[in-house]
Amino acid sequence: MSEAATQTNGTTNGNTNGAVDERPVFFFDIDNCLYSRSSNIHLHMIRLIRSYFQTHMKIPTDEAERLHQTYYRQYGLAIEGLVRHHQVDAMEFNSKVDDALPLEECLSENKELRGLIEELRNKGKCRLWLFTNAYKTHGNRVIKLLGLEGLFEGITFCDYEHSPLVCKPKKEAFERAMSDAGISDKSKCYFIDDSLLNCQAAVDFGWGKVIHKLEPEDPLPTNPATEYHCRDLMELREMCKELF
Repeated sequence: MSEAATQTNGTTNGNTNGAVDERPVFFFDIDNCLYSRSSNIHLHMIRLIRSYFQTHMKIPTDEAERLHQTYYRQYGLAIEGLVRHHQVDAMEFNSKVDDALPLEECLSENKELRGLIEELRNKGKCRLWLFTNAYKTHGNRVIKLLGLEGLFEGITFCDYEHSPLVCKPKKEAFERAMSDAGISDKSKCYFIDDSLLNCQAAVDFGWGKVIHKLEPEDPLPTNPATEYHCRDLMELREMCKELF
């Protein structure tokens, strides 16, 4: 297992006896996917990122906003551009941005979501894995606040401690997720993410069922990445009947 993965319930790749587990793996994005964008965490994130640009890079607000958007579009993660072009310490960035987010003010236990994930897990037809571009401290913090601890076998995250950074939508990120989760058959990979770019990358990579998570107010993409989309995770019961 690569250093990009940590276990959340003491198991190793879903096995306790060394046998190969041939079940599908359902990869869940975390931010703006397991919780709604209406939680406004992304607004706090944007504020902290731009503050970091201004304070630590000594650039004006308009330039900070431009670089933030440019790096997000180009790399899928603002920190990727900072590390590449400005020699920023990714772990320092994480401490000033992700780990500084007031998550306790924005998130709370989601019993309905826990019930859904528990049902999916207890059916035993697939294994559950987290797949995020955040660092592990942020991902695990969100899962704890949502009351979802112990339901996922592990997490593949963007490892800020190692360069170059590997994050979605890079092909290497999807390869790492499969390696971490211990699955080799792309057709058995399920994936849900709020990012159109990440969904398109998963489809291009050959994952079996890719679901684009939209907010209730979001219009359907003009050029959808996949035929599957949902506005509420509860729709997964119908969308993935074969797993329930």
